[in-house]
Amino acid sequence: MMLRSETKMGSAFTFLIAIYLFQASIFISLLSAENTDSRVLLVSNDTSGGKHSKEYCAMYDICGERSDGKVLNCPYGSPSVKPDELLSAKIQSLCPTISGNVCCTEAQFDTLRGQVQQAIPFLVGCPACLRNFLNLFCELSCSPDQSLFINVTSISEVNGNLTVDGIDFYVTDAFGEALFNSCKDVKFGTMNTRAIEFIGAGARSFKEWFAFIGQQADLGLPGSPYAINFKSSIPASSGMELMNVSVYSCGDTSLGCSCGDCPSSPVCSDSEPPSPQKKDTCLVRIGSLEVKCIEFSLAILYIILVSVFFGWGLFHRRRERRKPVSSMKPLLNFMDEGEINSFKQQKDENRALKVHGMVPQMTNGVQLSVLQRYMSSFYRRYGIWVARNPTLVLCSSLAVVLILCLGLIHFKVETRPEKLWVGHGSKAADEKHFFDSHLAPFYRIEQLILATKPDPKYGKSASIVTEDNIQLLFEIQKKVDEIRANYSGSMVALTDICLKPLGEDCATQSILQYFKMDPENYDNYGGVEHVEYCFQHYTSADTCMSAFQAPLDPSTALGGFSGNNYSEASAFIVTYPVNNAIDEAGNENGKAVAWEKAFIHSIEEELKRESTADVITIAVSYLVMFAYISVTLGDAPHLSSFFVSSKVLLGLSGVMVVMLSVLGSVGFFSAIGVKSTLIIMEVIPFLVLAVGVDNMCILVHAVKRQPLEFPLEERISNALVEVGPSITLASLSEVLAFAVGGFIPMPACRVFSMFAALAVLLDFLLQVTAFVALIVFDFLRAEDNRIDCFPFIKIPSSSVESDEGINRTKPGLLARYMREVHAPILGLWGVKIVVIAVFVAFTLASIALCTRLEPGLEQQIVLPRDSYLQGYFNDVSEHLRIGPPLYFVVKDYNYSSESRHTNQLCSISQCDSNSLLNEISRASSVPDSSYIAKPAASWLDDFLVWLSPEAFGCCRKFINGTYCPPDDQPPCCSPDEGSCGLGGGLSDVCKDCTTCFRHSDLDNDRPSTVQFREKLPWFLNALPSADCAKGGHGAYTSSVDLNGYESGVIRASEFRTYHTPLNKQGDFVNSMRAAREFSSKVSDSLKIDIFPYSMFYIFFEQYLDIWRTALINIAIALGAIFIVCLVITSSLWSSAILLLVLAMIIVDLMGVMAILDIQLNAISVVNLLMSIGIAVEFCVHIVHAFSVSYGDRSQRAKEALGTMGASVFSGITLTKLVGVMVLCFSRSEIFVVYYFQMYLALVIIGFLHGLVFLPVVLSMFGPPSRCVPIEKEQNDEPSSSSSILS
Repeated sequence: MMLRSETKMGSAFTFLIAIYLFQASIFISLLSAENTDSRVLLVSNDTSGGKHSKEYCAMYDICGERSDGKVLNCPYGSPSVKPDELLSAKIQSLCPTISGNVCCTEAQFDTLRGQVQQAIPFLVGCPACLRNFLNLFCELSCSPDQSLFINVTSISEVNGNLTVDGIDFYVTDAFGEALFNSCKDVKFGTMNTRAIEFIGAGARSFKEWFAFIGQQADLGLPGSPYAINFKSSIPASSGMELMNVSVYSCGDTSLGCSCGDCPSSPVCSDSEPPSPQKKDTCLVRIGSLEVKCIEFSLAILYIILVSVFFGWGLFHRRRERRKPVSSMKPLLNFMDEGEINSFKQQKDENRALKVHGMVPQMTNGVQLSVLQRYMSSFYRRYGIWVARNPTLVLCSSLAVVLILCLGLIHFKVETRPEKLWVGHGSKAADEKHFFDSHLAPFYRIEQLILATKPDPKYGKSASIVTEDNIQLLFEIQKKVDEIRANYSGSMVALTDICLKPLGEDCATQSILQYFKMDPENYDNYGGVEHVEYCFQHYTSADTCMSAFQAPLDPSTALGGFSGNNYSEASAFIVTYPVNNAIDEAGNENGKAVAWEKAFIHSIEEELKRESTADVITIAVSYLVMFAYISVTLGDAPHLSSFFVSSKVLLGLSGVMVVMLSVLGSVGFFSAIGVKSTLIIMEVIPFLVLAVGVDNMCILVHAVKRQPLEFPLEERISNALVEVGPSITLASLSEVLAFAVGGFIPMPACRVFSMFAALAVLLDFLLQVTAFVALIVFDFLRAEDNRIDCFPFIKIPSSSVESDEGINRTKPGLLARYMREVHAPILGLWGVKIVVIAVFVAFTLASIALCTRLEPGLEQQIVLPRDSYLQGYFNDVSEHLRIGPPLYFVVKDYNYSSESRHTNQLCSISQCDSNSLLNEISRASSVPDSSYIAKPAASWLDDFLVWLSPEAFGCCRKFINGTYCPPDDQPPCCSPDEGSCGLGGGLSDVCKDCTTCFRHSDLDNDRPSTVQFREKLPWFLNALPSADCAKGGHGAYTSSVDLNGYESGVIRASEFRTYHTPLNKQGDFVNSMRAAREFSSKVSDSLKIDIFPYSMFYIFFEQYLDIWRTALINIAIALGAIFIVCLVITSSLWSSAILLLVLAMIIVDLMGVMAILDIQLNAISVVNLLMSIGIAVEFCVHIVHAFSVSYGDRSQRAKEALGTMGASVFSGITLTKLVGVMVLCFSRSEIFVVYYFQMYLALVIIGFLHGLVFLPVVLSMFGPPSRCVPIEKEQNDEPSSSSSILS
């Protein structure tokens, strides 16, 4: 799998570092020094006449050197020697425990000093550890009582001289344990690891450390020139003693280490790690069962509500049975079916009379609000006008939309992820801009993952570390090196764009680096055995160093292993870091992008392919919905009249109206400069079609319900009066619900909501204009017996059944089911109680389930199912053992002597215990909650150590005051004359170099403002090497913003570490939240502006407040719909019931999301907001029909179901269901999860609430009727026959 993305190198190469990094084993050569020719003799020291007593040496002076230049001590025992004053002073400066006589010559001491200078930079931050470490080798090299604990066990002959070849070193376990404990936690910040990894090969005990130190190095390799066997027991009668010089604890106040280097210090042990506060889950224990408090509370609430409801129901039923029949009972109750039909006919006649001005306004017995009365009056007049002028209405409405469509000339699509998913004013976006502009942008990364397939029987993957697989990796690397891309006429290779921190070699992260990326070294180095050796010694063995001269941490190049069992790895992870730039002009990364396209398809290309992957699925969805519309708009099929009564042309025209509304919306926003998104072009047409179909069906069914005796303009007018207000209310509610999504900060969702809101509004306007005109044309066609789809062909009237009109007015099967079966069943008291209990139970259960909704959006979901990136993301989650890099950025660091900032930030000796770096180190000890994997790499710590007089090989100056590099770097060392790495090739250029400062030059071991200002650029340009591993070049080149630093304030600097491996979306969100909480806490404590930064923050910031965003926008949408309903209906009662049902639908939908593991993100939040608008349609028509029906609540509920139930089911439920079902065949997971599953759940939940729960609630708690039956014609006193306004 391969991937191109923009991210900082999440591996050791980010640090690229200290390189040549002193090889830990060199430390052992400390005391002897360098080179042997051939072994000629092995004897016991006792046989050579040695003795063991005080003031006696076991080995004194230098008698030879090996062929690789390492000097060898003489094996002769001799009394200790009193040094001259100068040598004594030198020895005292390095070995304060040794005074008086010594067992080393000046040459031996100089060798010791030259070698320990490699260790000092690693340990100087913890004086106790450094002191103990130096004491060990000072005693070994120069102690006057050397023979008491040193026994030469083997010697060899070099150039005719006997030299030491092996010794026993007797040391107490107490000293070894104390030494190890004082050093085991000392950090090596440059590599985000512990110094023991370098000076002890990761030893876990002092015995392992001593075993590593005592290994005899092969020729040409760093380490001791002779074997050192550390022992803790003395042979009987030997006269020897165990070396047990004073040892210091890292918590010793006189040689105190920082909390980061010594967590066990009493000063530090009292401080708890600053891990983010975890919200404790409240649990209620019932026997052995543990239940969350919220679930337990909801269960109690449900029991109480159901009990109260049952009690109220029983009381109400008994009261109704005892209550005598009232003489004021509505007249409708005493009418039989024939009388009801007669009354309805009279009502229709009254409507006709009213149109001609013969009946006053309230003749129909409906008391309307002012707005409703105005809307009814408007729709009545408007319906007549449209029916009389359909051509004018159709042409003018289409003209307006076509003008809007002209904006498509400026149509553009936004595909840049940061422009789609990062909102304006984003904190993470501001932090990214600050980081990129002051420090450096993240590196680009190309990545290659090779993994073994799991065993089908046992499910475990085999180890990938085999000869065949490594050779395969070499072959693949060769092909990668051969890739060429054309950029502006020039050919670009990987070497032209890769990151080269310290030379001409790419910082490729691959296990091939253990062979210097050269296949010829495979056999020379030892093949697989060499790789496994480097897994354990990558920090110390020179042959394991990478081609770019840095150690390669195997955890960055391997995957699928546990702990440190690298040999069990099941994947090679090859990472190619590529130079990045802040892409403002658009061409800085042109070469890199060109090569990347040749290397692999990018994520953006896969996302673009996703946009075309489901074109067929979407097209089929539209066709299926169109076919259903054509069928449902037509009459009952009769062969003789089918070609006339069908509505295929009308259905097609309705679909075209929807398409025009979408194009008009896109055109309008394109004209004002708003870019579209790919998902808008895919989802909005389907969404608007699903919404628009409902109104089309309701309008056509309303016209078909009108008596045929009325003229067409009368039928159109009456239909608009009947359904116009509810369509207006539903459409306005949908527009408001979609528009509320415009408050979501994420640009993609905000733009989607705006486009959808305008599209739905245009669709509504076209439906009541163009589509009504089309209905007029279609009914005129049918009345003239013209064939559907071919209106120019007319069928003779004799061929059309005479009972066509009867068929058109006869109730359909679905309408009869609603009136004769569905409504009566819901009218039973037992059914009502069950319905209420079940729906309330599901709502309360959904509230409990909502707490399990996880924020995030899995990357695999937005890709086609067959995308190769699906496998890549799965492999990343399965194999990677290192998390994204994490930076703690400090603003306005005041380094002046008067400021306390330095000690508040650093983590070496004399730094504050609660300093930033100490707190980071402490937090890394609890990675499960802090998500911080390692202590931070600190340029400040390394700079202070680099300045320290103890690190005498680091900060040096020539006599003229200019920078003098370490002795193993040019010009101090000439590689042509010898090996710089082993002390050869030294020139006289640097012989007069001195350390930058003496202790007296510093103030409490801290530089002054001027010293800090002068030496910081030296440090950042200093190359790391064996003599001084603390050089800042490469590791910290971009860690400090030097612009304006002369003022005493560094505007920006960073301290880098890693997050723990993050596999799930929740891990990314929680790690970001934890880092921000940590930084906020430390910032408040130190009064310094600090913020965390990682590449993924900008995309995951939205999820920190996604719940808050969702709840606020849902509340605003529900509130807006409530206000619209209240204004239009003037009924607080009706509006409250509608609000309750809508809230239940949304809560139930969120519960289903939790069951289906659908995550909460901007897409699902927009879907929830759209669901509110769509859910209105399931309810508002029933509520409106109920409010204008006659009778008691039960009768009015049955009448509402009989009138609108069929339209809601066929025109709303089935139309959406048909269109949604097709989406289950989509190739994109995002369509299946967020559009098929969510909308299918919405349709089912909306149908159940609209046609089951809502009628039951209305029949029990519905508002009073606005209508009373009229027995005689009224005059100008309509209010006398009106019911009281609810």
